[in-house]
Amino acid sequence: MLPKLEQFYLSKTEPQKGCLMALRDLILKSDELVEETIKYGMPCFTYPGKMFCYLWTDKKTNEPYILFVEGKLLNHPMLETGDRARMKIFKVRSNEDLPVDQINEVLQSALDLYRNGIVKVK
Repeated sequence: MLPKLEQFYLSKTEPQKGCLMALRDLILKSDELVEETIKYGMPCFTYPGKMFCYLWTDKKTNEPYILFVEGKLLNHPMLETGDRARMKIFKVRSNEDLPVDQINEVLQSALDLYRNGIVKVK
């Protein structure tokens, strides 16, 4: 793991740290071509060089979420738009079990946008 990435995760306290690490693992296992980097001070996951999703925590609640870059193209009841035009987020509660099946479902739907050429990759 890159030092800045490692610092991001290690700077968090439990249960957020463990939750973010579990989300990271789910994202990295979603496809062998998904890679992790850091962008804007947060973990960014790419699919052949194209930004795919980010991990972040809500400023008010300090709860983790996955931000999907092409969220406007995704329909799922767990995704929230808020005041974003392009992106949607999938919020989780760090003190509860992760909804793994739903997270994987959204991850695969999002990746299909790239795999099927709806979102162009390099």
